[in-house]
Amino acid sequence: MAAETYTMEIASNPELLPEVENFLVDKLKKFNVDEDKSTLLTLSVAEAAANCIIHGNKTDNSKSVKISIVIDETAVEVSLKDQGDGFKPDEVPDPTHPDNILKDHGRGIHIMKSYLSELKYNFTADGTETILRLEL
Repeated sequence: MAAETYTMEIASNPELLPEVENFLVDKLKKFNVDEDKSTLLTLSVAEAAANCIIHGNKTDNSKSVKISIVIDETAVEVSLKDQGDGFKPDEVPDPTHPDNILKDHGRGIHIMKSYLSELKYNFTADGTETILRLEL
């Protein structure tokens, strides 16, 4: 089966996160992606989408998050683009550091990196693109 691309766009409303998850799961099922890998990718995409909405777009409903899924037999790549000002990944505190262990936030990027084959960011004048890749 050739690679296929699917897109959607949502307003920056956290209540729309289940729509993103359902959209992804539907596409993964079409390609018969292993359930464990599907779960890891879905959790990672949910975290990335929440970051785009909350941290990138500051939950501003006038801003949106554009989502693209490219999938084939070998990998799934999901791109999420917000309209925020970006951040510096190397300045995100290490959640495994003793000072951060008990904090109730700040683990999302660490978790995504442990679940995915690749996690990268493109910072542009009109927003931040988060790219998640999972080899199948």
